[in-house]
Amino acid sequence: MDSPRAEETAETKEAAETEQAPRSRPASDAEEFAADVCVVGAGPAGLVLTLLLLKSGLRVAVVERARAHQREFRGEILQPGALRLLDHLGVLGGARARGAHEHTRFRLVEGGRALLDIDYRALPAPYDYLLSIPQAHVLDELLLHCEKYDGFTYLDGRRVGALLRTDGRITGVAADGPGGACTVRAHVVVGADGRFSKVRRLAGIEAGRTEAFDLDVLWFKLTDDGSGTRGREAARDVQVFRAGRSPVLVYDSWPDRVQIGWTLPHKGFKDVAAKGLDHVKEQLALAVPPYAGLIREQIRSMRDLSLLDVFSGRAERWADDGLVLIGDAAHTHSPIGAQGINLAIQDAVLLHPLLVASHRERDASAHFLSAFERTRSADIEQVMRLQRLQSRAMLSHGTFATRVRPKLAALLRHTPAYRKVLHRIAFGNPSVRIAEECFVLDVPERRNR
Repeated sequence: MDSPRAEETAETKEAAETEQAPRSRPASDAEEFAADVCVVGAGPAGLVLTLLLLKSGLRVAVVERARAHQREFRGEILQPGALRLLDHLGVLGGARARGAHEHTRFRLVEGGRALLDIDYRALPAPYDYLLSIPQAHVLDELLLHCEKYDGFTYLDGRRVGALLRTDGRITGVAADGPGGACTVRAHVVVGADGRFSKVRRLAGIEAGRTEAFDLDVLWFKLTDDGSGTRGREAARDVQVFRAGRSPVLVYDSWPDRVQIGWTLPHKGFKDVAAKGLDHVKEQLALAVPPYAGLIREQIRSMRDLSLLDVFSGRAERWADDGLVLIGDAAHTHSPIGAQGINLAIQDAVLLHPLLVASHRERDASAHFLSAFERTRSADIEQVMRLQRLQSRAMLSHGTFATRVRPKLAALLRHTPAYRKVLHRIAFGNPSVRIAEECFVLDVPERRNR
């Protein structure tokens, strides 16, 4: 029987990169670049930070191992906090024009009954909804804005293989791949390369992984052009269907896809899969009745499924001399509550003025750069606590969970406490703002743009 596509671990990813990488070229053949900041990773955190720094007059080189966003993205939900920041950057409108779906509610459903119903329209407009948008749409729009600036260098198809050091301080990176060998010298290197960060490993920083959630998620996508068997009333809500002890997350994905994530006990899929593909399909069909027909029609082998290892973690430190980590490279979260992209963008916004000050004062010491972690720690801890609470709400059973909690939730919806919690989930730290005072009005832009 085919196995589901396993989520890459640090070890399997490293092995795959080694196998696919071209033979190393002599150092003399490597292109050399200089920048004020070298950002490794062209995800939401890396590109938002890059655009902010470019607007502030700094030269930025971005090193990205993939080309043309051809890799698979699962995280597509933007919380209102991310929408607000992207809008202020002038990026949201263009990204949305490429295609997106609005969702106004988050519902926890069991047996056709809503145990929890969170209405995002209770938030102040215009950011009173969740947005399902392909991550490539956001990244393409960010790149389009970055490419307007003379100080931008984009080095895709290159995997970082080494950190460059001068007198013990990190001063750049060496990379290679289909895009060619290169070295980038910079005042600061930013590791924005995800939860299996190569930069973090090369710096000798422990990931700080914890098994706080003790679950895995089986992800897959279905195609629904409206002619399927599910009712259209199911659309535009982000829903969690509780079935036994394995809740299923469902939401519409642009343009005509449905993303589904089936939560299972950690390492528990092996036992389920041992009963065969038909058993897996029937369990899913029973868990999410509106999508039963699509599941039976479209899942044809185990390779249509992708197993995601869910864990949380916080790197033992986020800074070294000449280096700072952001996003998943610094702190990894569960997909519960759709916080990953939200946190990544806020990280970039908060780090931006610190890097401008670091460049101005010529101070890239670990002490100076670790101010980012000191500023951000409380927010990250709060999100992790909220995710643990949300996880317990999804997985808990018994009379209180199925009968008492829905009634309490209905009452709490009209209290200040409910609005406070919703606002925190939606926006994160409300004080996070773009430091426009760092922007330079006459930054050189590329000709013919």
